[in-house]
Amino acid sequence: MTEIDLAELIRDVPDFPSAGIVFKDVMPLLADPAAFRETIDRLAAWAGPRTPDIILGAEARGFIFGGALAYALGCGFVAARKPGKLPWKTVEATYALEYGTDSLQVHADAVAEGTRVIVLDDVLATGGTAKAKVDLVEQLGGTVVGALFVIELTFLHGRERLSGYDVHALIAV
Repeated sequence: MTEIDLAELIRDVPDFPSAGIVFKDVMPLLADPAAFRETIDRLAAWAGPRTPDIILGAEARGFIFGGALAYALGCGFVAARKPGKLPWKTVEATYALEYGTDSLQVHADAVAEGTRVIVLDDVLATGGTAKAKVDLVEQLGGTVVGALFVIELTFLHGRERLSGYDVHALIAV
């Protein structure tokens, strides 16, 4: 069987969400059943040996990949959401954006002490969102055993914010 070139299924959308940004749209990859399956299989091949108890993904595409990966590995999934979206007690991590800050929250009981967690998202850009997820896990006493991405935008140096953590991306651009 021939390996699918996943990068060919990532659509560049110029000037979205603002001028000068080239958005990496993973929706064509998700719409292709063979490519989506292969993406999850490749993520699982890297994540499996790290024996996570939980995959933590941020909305929205992190939910899609994270839920599928958790299923493939037989582990749990935790959703990191924007403030005000979760219905129970939460913990929060704030991170810097180009202009201002943003935050993510998880339920206060989402990660037990000593839980092995892989933080996952579709894109590693500046690393702010990923580092916020790492901070949430560690606030709750969990152990980050990996940071996993479908795409890494290497020119933004987001990996530097995750120094000291095991980081992997399927596609580097």
